[in-house]
Amino acid sequence: MRAYIIRRLLLVIPTLFVVSLVIYILIQLVPGDVIDAMRVSGGDIPADRAILERQLGLDAPAFIQYGRWMGFLPQVDGSFSGVFQGNLGWSFFQRQPVLKLVGMAGPITLELALMALIISQLIALPIGIYSALRQDKWGDYIGRSVAILCISVPDFWLATLIIIFPAIWWDYMPPIMLIKFTDDPIGNLRMFIIPAIILGMAFAGIIMRMTRTMMLEVLRQDYIRTAWAKGLRERVVVMRHTLKNALIPVVSTIGVQVPFLIGGTVIIEQIFCLPGMGRLVINALISRDKFLVCGIVLIFALLLTLVNLVIDLTYGFLDPRVHFK
Repeated sequence: MRAYIIRRLLLVIPTLFVVSLVIYILIQLVPGDVIDAMRVSGGDIPADRAILERQLGLDAPAFIQYGRWMGFLPQVDGSFSGVFQGNLGWSFFQRQPVLKLVGMAGPITLELALMALIISQLIALPIGIYSALRQDKWGDYIGRSVAILCISVPDFWLATLIIIFPAIWWDYMPPIMLIKFTDDPIGNLRMFIIPAIILGMAFAGIIMRMTRTMMLEVLRQDYIRTAWAKGLRERVVVMRHTLKNALIPVVSTIGVQVPFLIGGTVIIEQIFCLPGMGRLVINALISRDKFLVCGIVLIFALLLTLVNLVIDLTYGFLDPRVHFK
């Protein structure tokens, strides 16, 4: 297993390189640049565009700028400081290091995504298991209806309604100022719980359907019939013999859906005014702050590759027949 993990971690390097190249090319194709955004926002900037381009290093060709950002080519002062040296670059618009901005916004997005993931599983797994055990009964019909409802309702629409109607009916608005967990744990959870539930609903619906389908498939296996015939209690049959085998495709589905979960934070953070990485990348796109966009996407790509590695390693825990070479 150790050799397998090392190989997977080494594959992260070319993966991130391809991601960085693709996102850099795409951001170069976007009309306008950060200087235009800086002029619109005002501030103390030189009137001569050429001077500002030279100060920011934007006067060099695009491939030179990319090489400097990645750390392949030396900076203007002759030093090598780029992604491969642990430096994600400089935000031209906010005039701060990208790592500093990611360090401030990253924990917010991570907390929101983890809460949404946990809530979705707490909803999906019990309902999916119950629906399978009570197939074609009222409990199953209600469970399937809940799953379809979770999948069908757009999260941005539901989030907008939750903000608008309480404000109209009860003069209540969710808190828009960030409450840190270290300052007020209860207030922090109260601020994140509604966005996390909304974000996790669609995720829960998909996992609910998959759990029910796989539970039904495993319950029809001969060894499950043998366990019932031996007189084992329902809890033992379900938890020890059925659920563990049914979870393997469910875990695969979770791994596939995690990118959509992280992508959903972009909209939810914008609606609920959470200063996370989703909101940060939207502002960076608006201001054409290309190195900030590239840095955030690179962090997202790194997180997703690590999540996929964890998902693959989980297969060995669920199924002893899986071996890593």
